[in-house]
Amino acid sequence: MRILATYLIGLIFGLGISISGMANPAKVLNFFDVAGTWDPSLIFVMGGAVIVAFIGYRFVLKRPTGPILDRKFLVPSSNVIDLKLIGGSLVFGVGWGIAGFCPGGALPALGTGRIEVIVFTAALVAGIFAARFLMHFRRPTAPTQA
Repeated sequence: MRILATYLIGLIFGLGISISGMANPAKVLNFFDVAGTWDPSLIFVMGGAVIVAFIGYRFVLKRPTGPILDRKFLVPSSNVIDLKLIGGSLVFGVGWGIAGFCPGGALPALGTGRIEVIVFTAALVAGIFAARFLMHFRRPTAPTQA
């Protein structure tokens, strides 16, 4: 049941990305080209996603029985803005601006077989492994006293 639910959620997400045009890097890159062929439609896609998530979280997190397919809700517990978060955000934004893809848009676009999507996804996976490798060698920091 869990695998079927995961598949259906991924299918709905991929269809939404494809229908909205966000799997097309030109559409995303035109959003960033404010001095040229600016396309504001990405704002509406992102705004719609934020509204749906905001409302969905309010309903789902109030369920007295918890999640249907897991023991507990897996939501972020940290609200710390640190160098790791800022650095990751910068790398994500620069990569998105250069390639026109974010991971959510690239995965459904893999079905097109276009070489730029395959190269982007390979670079994404390599980056994930490189980050994990580098985090393995990071010095542990002592917990701060509050």
